[in-house]
Amino acid sequence: MSRRVSLPGASELFGGAAPKQTRPEKRTTTDGPAPGGVRARTAVVDDRKSSGRVRHDTKITVYVTEEELLGLEQTRLALRAEHGLMADRGRIVREAIDVLLADFVDHGPDSVLVRRLEAAELKGPE
Repeated sequence: MSRRVSLPGASELFGGAAPKQTRPEKRTTTDGPAPGGVRARTAVVDDRKSSGRVRHDTKITVYVTEEELLGLEQTRLALRAEHGLMADRGRIVREAIDVLLADFVDHGPDSVLVRRLEAAELKGPE
């Protein structure tokens, strides 16, 4: 007889597997043939919308500076104090990512993301 105790797994504790799809699929189109064999940028046809407060099955780890973390926390507190909006840091980050990606899809080479990355590249390592 084994002395190991059999404990329930996370899926048994939290009601089974997460739904396969938490948001509707987005239809996409491409911007036409890509010059020089480079893949064309994909344009999202439907309105972009952050996933908000749903169970997320995918995780990434991002390291930020103390200044960036402080800015994120101050933003969270300002949203609460000035706008009555309760949002955790993860929600704010997901919203920011969604806005940045939508801008990239809409504006391509003129997007905020491209301009900032190009400026950082010209500036070089610190």
